[in-house]
Amino acid sequence: MSEQLSYLGVPLARPKVGFFELSSCEGCQLQLLNNEATLLDFLNLVEIVNFREGMSERADTYDIAFVEGSVTRKDEITRLTEIRRNAKILVALGSCACFGGVNQLKNRFRDLEWVKKEVYGDFPIETMEVHPLADFVQVDLSIFGCPIKKEEVERIVTDLVVGKTVRHPEYPVCMECKANENICLFELGEPCLGPVTRAGCDAWCPSNRRGCWGCRGPAETANLTELEKIMHTYGFDSETILDRLECFGGFASFADTLRPKNIAELSSLPAQTKLIPSGCKKVPARRKKP
Repeated sequence: MSEQLSYLGVPLARPKVGFFELSSCEGCQLQLLNNEATLLDFLNLVEIVNFREGMSERADTYDIAFVEGSVTRKDEITRLTEIRRNAKILVALGSCACFGGVNQLKNRFRDLEWVKKEVYGDFPIETMEVHPLADFVQVDLSIFGCPIKKEEVERIVTDLVVGKTVRHPEYPVCMECKANENICLFELGEPCLGPVTRAGCDAWCPSNRRGCWGCRGPAETANLTELEKIMHTYGFDSETILDRLECFGGFASFADTLRPKNIAELSSLPAQTKLIPSGCKKVPARRKKP
């Protein structure tokens, strides 16, 4: 662990890194700790100085900050700003940090006070609309996925250490699915965002017979209009498409174009009745206790 690293005979410095979490399940950080087969090799690349989930020692002198989770409270803005100030490179780790993740589903109700009432009742809670990190600070690098793919993190960190340019695939998950010789899930009656989602996960979900939910966000050449045609061809309605597109936040702008009628309906509904994010069912008001 203390030996001098080198690459092609050139000495390399081990950057000091810190791992941090905002509003999240911390599953992306857990992915790194679960990487038992190559964990020691990974640790040999960097010097971890702050990682609450994996160690008790803490320091604020780090070169690279990996931040998991989305911003859902004002105090998290302050904390994120401080992390950004200390870091030379700030990495958005996972879908929540990149797009808002599953947390951002509450934004789709477009009525934060109603959401707070339905979830927490009369219990006072500080919360706001969900934001990705880039809404408040400069993000130098994004690592997509829910959770992240640990092999991808190793590759990216290695590139950072040796000074190589970090590149994400520009093609969609479908390319990896075909390379793995998978049967197209549309043929099996399963909706899938593989045609428009950024690759890099090695078709993780489709390879396990689960349709892609778009956790990595849109591919560079994503043709979302064509996706809608494909979905309808295989018998999936707009509600099903919205369920997928809205889940992680990466496709939020396109999802908005699919539900202008629902938005109009939402504004005219009484306060005790709202549409769920996909716009497919009404959620009744909470029944009061006798």
